Amino acid sequence: MEFRDNEAIYLQIAAFVSDNILLGKWPAEQKIPSVRDLAVELEVNPNTVMRSYEFLQNQEVIYNKRGLGLFVAADGYEKVKAYRKARFIEHDMPVFFRNIYLLDINPEELAKWYERFKADNYEPKSDENHENK
Repeated sequence: MEFRDNEAIYLQIAAFVSDNILLGKWPAEQKIPSVRDLAVELEVNPNTVMRSYEFLQNQEVIYNKRGLGLFVAADGYEKVKAYRKARFIEHDMPVFFRNIYLLDINPEELAKWYERFKADNYEPKSDENHENK
């Protein structure tokens, strides 16, 4: 994982965990990597991963089963999606809209590029686990 300088590392790790939940790699009620395992995988201090996990626990995205580890909450997908959507609308969308306005990108062109991006980067999402998109 390559970290950006403009955002706290623990938030970037929380976003990584959230991405895995949203992509269906870590479904509801699945155990997630331990603090130590994720720290080794991402080559960061375990305290940083712990802070990320505490952040996600406070949002009730993940929870601790005493003696077993951390798990994705039953409604973790929905909570991550709601949080990320609100954050995107508030912080990223104004910049995005400003750029497409300044660059005179029309909705049809934008839709074409979006579909190409999805095809190049992601497998189709399964509707089995997440009917309410």
